[in-house]
Parts: sequence; structure tokens; C-alpha cells
Amino acid sequence: MGDLIYTGITSLDGYISDASGNFDWSMPDEEVHSFVNELERPVGTYLLGRRMFDVLQVWDEMPADPEHPVIDDYAQIWRAADKVVYSTTLPEVTAPRTRLERDFDPDAVRAIPGVISIGGAHLAAVAIRAGMIDEFRMLVSPIIVGGGTPYLPLGVTVPLTLVEHRRFGNGVVLLRYRRA
Repeated sequence: MGDLIYTGITSLDGYISDASGNFDWSMPDEEVHSFVNELERPVGTYLLGRRMFDVLQVWDEMPADPEHPVIDDYAQIWRAADKVVYSTTLPEVTAPRTRLERDFDPDAVRAIPGVISIGGAHLAAVAIRAGMIDEFRMLVSPIIVGGGTPYLPLGVTVPLTLVEHRRFGNGVVLLRYRRA
């Protein structure tokens, strides 16, 4: 198995969306977006829950925008990768390089080569509980939202080693941990 990486933009209190499901407070500025592009560039496969896929599939058809090269760059990174969407309710996927799976099969995931990114808190929780995440990347936003969808599941202990931290001009802080 390649490296399985879980990246999330979170609030200071650890949520990826607030109690209303909003995450507009987490939109990266150009410096953070450019950094995220470099983090995502090696990803060969994205594993996505249904809601995360619904949010990210816009990148498949994002029109070119010469005034925002960082956004164009991410769209190219996204389009170059394979995607696996896990959903029991989605009837089909029609996006390029995308396939639908009904169940998360750890053995099938372990068979995927290269760098793999997992997206969506609920799907990531399954992989975390199975001890499959190699690296956790949190981009902590300077806001407290008081509740919502947590980045990490409750009731799980995973020993970690800090491998990188970085502060950005807008107050966002990257915390990168590897499984100890």
C-alpha cells in the first residue's frame, strides 16, 4: 500500500464544517492554496465519501481562469488523479477517472499503489479506526465554530509524531503528523 494521507482544513476547535454544515470560513487564500497544491500534487488516488465528492467534483469542470493560476493548477492536479467514491445511495458517477464503491474494503485500499488521499470525515474515521492512516495534515483556521463535523472521530487513540508545522500570513497553521 502507498501512503494514505488525511488532509483537512479545520477550525481551531477541530471541525471541518460548522453546525449548519458551512465551511466558507475555511476557504484558503492564495498562499495557503498554493501550498495545498504542492501537498496534493503527488496524490494518485482520492478516496472520497459522498458529501466530499459532491463538494470536490466541481473541479472536473472548472473553467480555466488565467487570473487565478493557483486555482487552475489545483484543477489540473484533481483531474490527473483517480477517484473512488464510497456511497450506498449514489446511483452512479459520471465524472472522469472516477469509480463508485458501495463499501470501504481495507484490503482493496491497501492494494492501491502510490500516494492516496482520503477525504470526508466519516470515511476517514473508518480508515482511522482500521489503523490505516499514515499521515494526518490539519490546516487549522483562526476561528472557533463551536460544533459541527469533527475532523477526527471520538474514541480512537493513535500515537503520532509531528513532522512539520508552518504558519501562514492569514493565520492558518499547518500541523503534519505521521503515525508513530
